[in-house]
Amino acid sequence: MIARPVRVAYQGAPGAFSEDAIASFFGARDMERVPQREFAAVRTAVLDGTATYGVLPVRNSIHGDVTASLDAFNAGGLDVIGEVTCPVRLCLLALPGARPEQIRRVLSHPVALAQCRSFLAGMPLLEAVSFYDTAGAAEEVALRGDPAQAAVASYRAAAHYELDIIAADIEDCSDNRTRFMIVAARSHTHAATTGGDHVQGIRQRGSR
Repeated sequence: MIARPVRVAYQGAPGAFSEDAIASFFGARDMERVPQREFAAVRTAVLDGTATYGVLPVRNSIHGDVTASLDAFNAGGLDVIGEVTCPVRLCLLALPGARPEQIRRVLSHPVALAQCRSFLAGMPLLEAVSFYDTAGAAEEVALRGDPAQAAVASYRAAAHYELDIIAADIEDCSDNRTRFMIVAARSHTHAATTGGDHVQGIRQRGSR
């Protein structure tokens, strides 16, 4: 019998930073990544068996708690089986051949936009537009085909959607990092520490 690959749900489109967390935690294991538009959908996918595990960001070193993600976890039914912290390196991405002076709008998740305020302030002609996901913003730029549109997203997203990196490492803090929880359905886990205790510990450490 051929073993089925492990399925891991995460919020965002292919190229999202959560994929870095998946790669870091699971390594080279055979797995299938299952993108979801909302954090609540990650929880649902794990609980209904669509995915074996889920990845939820819980705290960013610049922005603080990822409230919507923590809310999805706190809705119940999940246990934390591990955690991983990944660097967040943001890039300004645009269509191949687009010039910086052409860009008028930049799309990204509001948390990512907040993490590069200083860079964006230096480009006053840019209109920052909130989008549901960094990688989703990169996908939107690729689909629109408009050189006046750009996205703030990852190196992974640039490669996946074949976009040019107009500016690299534009985050305000060079030590920008996000902590992720790896979660599973409670009935499938036997962790000595409950997920609720784990999240409380994250909140306590983050408040220092």
